[in-house]
Amino acid sequence: MSDSTGSDRLAQLRHAHDHGAAASSHEARTRWVVALTFAMMVAELVVGYATNSLALTADGWHMATHAGALGMAAFAYWFARKQSGSSAFSFGTGKVHALAGYTSAVVLALIALLMVVESLRRFLHPESIAFSEALPVAVVGLAVNLVSVRLLHAGDHHHEAHDDHPEHDHHDHGHDDHDDEHAHGHHHGHDHNLRAAYFHVLADALTSVLAILALLGGRTFGWTFLDAAMGIVGGLVIAKWSYGLCRQAARQLLDVVPSESLAQRIRDRIESTFAGASVVDLHLWDIGPGARACIVSVAVPSPLAPSAYRDALVPIASLQHVTVEVHPLSAGDARRGS
Repeated sequence: MSDSTGSDRLAQLRHAHDHGAAASSHEARTRWVVALTFAMMVAELVVGYATNSLALTADGWHMATHAGALGMAAFAYWFARKQSGSSAFSFGTGKVHALAGYTSAVVLALIALLMVVESLRRFLHPESIAFSEALPVAVVGLAVNLVSVRLLHAGDHHHEAHDDHPEHDHHDHGHDDHDDEHAHGHHHGHDHNLRAAYFHVLADALTSVLAILALLGGRTFGWTFLDAAMGIVGGLVIAKWSYGLCRQAARQLLDVVPSESLAQRIRDRIESTFAGASVVDLHLWDIGPGARACIVSVAVPSPLAPSAYRDALVPIASLQHVTVEVHPLSAGDARRGS
C-alpha cells in the first residue's frame, strides 16, 4: 500500500469517528428566531408600558423567558460546533443538544405553571384590559411566531431527511430501524435542542392565538373571563409539550436503549451470520442527533477480525461508532452452551 493510500485511509477513519454536530443550518435558523423573538419582546414591553396594558406587558416578559431559552439553544449549537473536535468529549458533543433541550423543557414547564397560577389569580381578581391597544400587537406577535415556527419546522425536516440518507462513514447506512422508531413515538434523528426551540416558538404562537381569541371576546362581548380561561388552557397544553420533550431528552442523556427491537436485530444478525457465535453483551445508545454507538461482545469458536463483525452490521443499523469485543469459544464451551 502506498503512503498516499494509507493517508487516505487514515483520513477516512478519522472522519468516520468524528462525532461533532454538523448543525450549521440549525444554528443559523435558531439565531434568526432569537432575533425575531427579542424584537417582538421589546415591542410588546414598550407598547405595554406606554398604554398601561397589563396583558401586553405580561406577554412581553413571557417572550423574554422564551428569548432566553432560545438564546441557550443557539449557544448550545455554537458550543457543540466549537468543541466538536475536542478529545475531551469521548463521543463528541452531540449530547449538548439533548442537555439544552432538557433544560428548555424545564423552562417550558415553569412557564406553564406561571401561566396557570396567573390565570387563576385573574379569575379571583379580574383586571381591566386595554383591548384596542393590545389586539393589534397580539396579531403582529402571532405573525412573528408563525414565521419562527416555519423556520424551525423546516430545519427539523431537513435534519430528518439528512439522517435518512447519510453520505459518510460506511457504518452509517442501514434503515431497517426506522419503523421501530416510529412505533416508539420518536425518530432517532431528532435534535432535541431544535425541538425545544420549536416548542418554545410554538408555545408563543399558541398563547398569541389564545390571547387574540380572549381579546376579541372581551372587546366584542365583554367576556373578560376569557383572558384567564385561555391562560389555563395554554398552560396545560404547554405543560404536555414540556413533559414529552423532557422525557425524550432524558432518555438520551441517561443512555436508555433507543430501540429494543434494533438491539435484538443486532444480536440476530451476528449469531445467524457467524457459525456458533453468541452475543454475550450488547450496549446500544444515542450519542447525538442521528448518531448511535454500539459495543458488542461476541463469543465464537472460530474468531475473525473485529472488522468482520462490524461489517455484518452495516445493512441493518445506522451506527456511527461500533466497538466489537471477540472472545474465543472452545469446543467444550460451545457444547455446554448448547
